[in-house]
Amino acid sequence: MTSSFVIPSLANLNADLAQRHYPLDRGQELHRAFAQCFSRHLGRLRSEQAFEARSLLVTGLSGSGKSKEILHLLDLFGKEAVKLPCGKPARFVRCVLDAKGSWKDLGRKTLHALGYPISNKTRRTQFEIWEMVMTQASLQGVIGIHYDEAQHIMRGKSDADVMTVLDAFKTLMKSSDWPLMLILSGVPELGDYVQREPQLDRLMTRVTFSEISSRETEAEVARDYEIMNDIVGSYALKVDLPVAPDLQTGAFLHRLATGASFRWGLLIEIVIDAIGCAVSRDADALEVEDFVTAWCEKTGSNQLVTPFTHDAYERVFRRDRPFRASLTA
Repeated sequence: MTSSFVIPSLANLNADLAQRHYPLDRGQELHRAFAQCFSRHLGRLRSEQAFEARSLLVTGLSGSGKSKEILHLLDLFGKEAVKLPCGKPARFVRCVLDAKGSWKDLGRKTLHALGYPISNKTRRTQFEIWEMVMTQASLQGVIGIHYDEAQHIMRGKSDADVMTVLDAFKTLMKSSDWPLMLILSGVPELGDYVQREPQLDRLMTRVTFSEISSRETEAEVARDYEIMNDIVGSYALKVDLPVAPDLQTGAFLHRLATGASFRWGLLIEIVIDAIGCAVSRDADALEVEDFVTAWCEKTGSNQLVTPFTHDAYERVFRRDRPFRASLTA
C-alpha cells in the first residue's frame, strides 16, 4: 500500500547511502587504537590475572562524525565475533548520555543497555548497581561499553557530582572480577573532565577527530580537498548521478567545507541532502543548485544567503556556528 508520507526515491536513496561508510584516516586511527586496547584486554583475560582495563577517549567538535565512526567500528567488531576465553563472543554495548542524569541514572542506563530491567525507583547503592553491571556484562560476554556524549552527564554538575561519575567510570575499568573497556566520546570539554580523575586519565588512549584543513600546510589542504571531491563523487556515483564539473573545483569545495564548518560529519550530511534534492527533481546531474536547495530547506534562509551563493561566505558562515549565517558580523 502506498502512503502520501513516503517519497520512494528519497527513502531508497537514504537506505542506500546510510549503509555507505567513507574510509577517512581517523577511522583507521580509531581502529588501531581499539585493536591495541582490545588485544591487551583479551591477553589479560587469558592470563586469568587481575588487571585494569584500558579505554578510549574519542573527542571532536559536534558534527565531526564521532558517533557514526564508532558505530561502524563496533559493528565490524561485533560481526567478527572474537571468542573470549570463556567461549562467548566478545560484545560491546552503547549508552547515549544526557544532562539530566546522576550516577544512579548512569547505572540504570548501563543496565538497560545490557538488557537488564531495573526500576527508576531502585534504592540500590552505587556499589550495588555497578556490581550488577559487571555481573551482567560477564554473563553476556560484554567486554566494553560505549558512552556517547559523555560530557552531558557532567556538564553543569557540582565538582562532587562530576567526581562521582568519573569514579563510576573508573570502577568499571578497575573491577577485579570483570574489568570493562570503555569508549567515552564527546566534544573536547570531555577531555577536561577526564583529567580531573588522575587514575582514570592514565588509563585512557586519546583519539582526536580533526577538522577539514584550511589553514594548515598547502599539502594538507590539497589532500583534504581531494578527499572532499572524492566524497561528493562517490556518494553521487552510489545512485548513478553524474557530478557537474563546477562541483569539482577548489572554489566550490572551499564553499562546501565552509558550509560544513570544516567538520567531516556535517559535510557528508550536506552532500547526502544535496543528492536527495537532485533525485527529487529527477536531475541528470548533481548541481550547485541542489546544494543551495538543501541548505535553504534545512535553514529556512534565502537562496542568496548560502555558502554556495554569498560573495562574502567566508565571513558570513563561521566555524563556530554550523548552519547559521552571521550577517551582522
